[in-house]
Amino acid sequence: MLATISHKGNSYTIDFSKPLDISISLRGDNRNPMAWYLNHPEIEPVIDGDFIGKVSKGSSVNFNNIWFNPHAHATHTECVGHISSELNTIQQHLKTFFFKASLISIEPQKKGGDLVFTKEQIAKKLQGIDTEALVLRSIPNYIGKISKNHSHTNWPYIEEDAMILIREAGIKHFLIDQPSVDKEKDDGKLLAHKAFWDYPKNTRFDATITELIYVPNKIEDGEYFLNLQPASFENDAAPCKPVLYKIQ
Repeated sequence: MLATISHKGNSYTIDFSKPLDISISLRGDNRNPMAWYLNHPEIEPVIDGDFIGKVSKGSSVNFNNIWFNPHAHATHTECVGHISSELNTIQQHLKTFFFKASLISIEPQKKGGDLVFTKEQIAKKLQGIDTEALVLRSIPNYIGKISKNHSHTNWPYIEEDAMILIREAGIKHFLIDQPSVDKEKDDGKLLAHKAFWDYPKNTRFDATITELIYVPNKIEDGEYFLNLQPASFENDAAPCKPVLYKIQ
């Protein structure tokens, strides 16, 4: 399924039969990734009197309730509604879903007791790049990310001036394999979130942040097209299945 895409005066070829899924599947057990001090998601059959919504228990259908938090348990895409006092939902503000993207890999630097992605690191990776979406894979990269409990780990985060640089580069969609672009315990400052959305001065309502992705090592750094498809939730964030397509 080859497709030729015209984008900003250039022509690109991608193969829709070779998607590169960079989402993490939601599970109903403790092998699901977790953050923000919540327990694992729950996927359980509906029980109503003698009815149990599970075929192996005698039902004609499997009929499950699912409890989860998008920020803590799933690859999710969020809009400025995550930090705004006004109601802003991802369903309201994300209206297109296909973008030119670049994948970069960076090992965060140690600063005090933290690991941070710095302005200098981001600037080096952005040289010569013209992209709408930026996917950041943290190094080291390992399969355990798909089931990691991130709570109380002080994960790597984006420095404020690095995020300002990303914003000023015109990047509208930023994706990362951490639970947040900000420090886990930052006293509610949310400097990277605010810098990315330029909130509240010149808020970029159409810009998004996607967190808790996983990019396998077999996917090389470089240029792609990104299909970003959050579920239709009227919420600040929604579960999402970002998919990359390699440019041939």
